[in-house]
Amino acid sequence: MEFEDSFFKKVEKKTKVDKKTILDLANKLQQGNMKDEGTLREVIGTLSKMTGKEVSPEREDKIIETILEDKVPKNVDKMF
Repeated sequence: MEFEDSFFKKVEKKTKVDKKTILDLANKLQQGNMKDEGTLREVIGTLSKMTGKEVSPEREDKIIETILEDKVPKNVDKMF
């Protein structure tokens, strides 16, 4: 438990995102249907707020389309 708390404190210090927000997002990802447009929009919105990066509606639509059409590279090397 001590390691977990110190880990989250370090993450919060660097990102300004608290433990509860991180755990809520992780739970949403685990239990959510990642082929459901509503769930995807909610996750994108949460990540946008967490990172302080605005996602345009066009960009959000493109991300959702990519996920729903299974066009996300399975190999991380192909993403860059």
